[in-house]
Amino acid sequence: MSAPPRLALVNPWIADFAAANLWSSPLGLWQVAEFLSPYTRDFAWIDCLAAVRPGVWGTGRYAKTQIAKPALLADVPRRYSRYGISPDLFRERLQRALPLDAILVTSLMSYWYPGVQEAIRLCHEVAPQTPVILGGLYARLNPEHAARTSGADAVYTEAVGEKLLDLLRTFGLDLDNRFSPERYFNLGLASGQTYAPLLTSTGCPYACAYCASPLLYPEHHRREPAEVLAEIHALHALGITDLAFYDDALLVDAPTHLEPLLEEYLRRPLPVRFHTPNGLHAAHLRRPTAEQMKKAGFKTVRLSLETVDAARQQATGGKITNPGFEQAVEHLKNAGYQGAEIGVYLMYGLADQTWSEVIAGVDYLQRLKVRIHLAEYSPIPGTPMWKSWAASGRLAADLDPLLTNNSVFTWKYAGYLPEEIATLKLKVKAHNQRLFWAGVNPAPTILIQT
Repeated sequence: MSAPPRLALVNPWIADFAAANLWSSPLGLWQVAEFLSPYTRDFAWIDCLAAVRPGVWGTGRYAKTQIAKPALLADVPRRYSRYGISPDLFRERLQRALPLDAILVTSLMSYWYPGVQEAIRLCHEVAPQTPVILGGLYARLNPEHAARTSGADAVYTEAVGEKLLDLLRTFGLDLDNRFSPERYFNLGLASGQTYAPLLTSTGCPYACAYCASPLLYPEHHRREPAEVLAEIHALHALGITDLAFYDDALLVDAPTHLEPLLEEYLRRPLPVRFHTPNGLHAAHLRRPTAEQMKKAGFKTVRLSLETVDAARQQATGGKITNPGFEQAVEHLKNAGYQGAEIGVYLMYGLADQTWSEVIAGVDYLQRLKVRIHLAEYSPIPGTPMWKSWAASGRLAADLDPLLTNNSVFTWKYAGYLPEEIATLKLKVKAHNQRLFWAGVNPAPTILIQT
């Protein structure tokens, strides 16, 4: 039997107008390592986003270098940057990892593809004989663009599974089953971090018009609470102090999922903090859940409202109503959360969304005295809202992913005036600051401006 293959796992740069580390981890790439762990343990881990200046509760600022804007973005009046380590350091780390049998590069936002292209270009420069395989969200949601422009030798467009083994074997890799499966945190991939992702379920029973979750995970699967609890204790034993839930539907079926998990956790609580950067389904937030979250140490609580327009709420997925949202806020406040500790995502730039609707949403949240997080809409290929935009002729079906950047798309396509957006952002900032100073024990501000 030959030696196990040696693989490099690459988390590429972000190329964007702004970026911050809010508990960001390449969980998908780590899951690839877990899946391949029976066949090899010989991984070289190269994280282009490792250069972070620590902030509060595991967040931080990426190192950044201003770079030339792609031609398509030349008219955007903002500075464009590469976030992460220097290209020279990337070359050095990759050179040290040689020889390699394959290089696996992940991807996240499709509009960050210039960072993916740069990483792949340098892989070919340093290791010209080594196959480079691109996977991740960009590869799955924009496979044709990725295959045409990324420079990768192959683009993997499936969920992690047997087809990945088939692809690796086409490049001559010897994949014999040699070891027992191992979790990513026992493979040394998260060493040095004080935070980690926590995924208790995949998929979502809702099919919101703007969301890619149904495309990536057609079914909603939940892990056993005991399994998740064991993972929490294992991560804490490795020095993790902040855990961010990556679930799309953490609160769905809470009485049989999250509540039993937290009930058991509270029997043996740990000095860790929990965060929910993905918006929670407010309609599923029960009073017992809110009380458990407060006792367990959920420090960052984000709810998804998206819009206050009842017709749009129903048309985009039916996951929330204003009365249901108000009840969720009441449950959180009764559990002991201050208004500044309850963050709410409010979207703007949705198809046919008027500016007055956005203003109404801000006014509504101000009256509820909760923290407002404006979320610019970014269209995702294959979603119902993308198809609606394309069918109406308002955007090309083959729109370059760069133009789906949330900072760009709303500016170019939503029809709002730039001065209106700027004024609203100042209004929201002032409101959030008032909440912060009014709170008895408010949460630190962790939305990092870059």
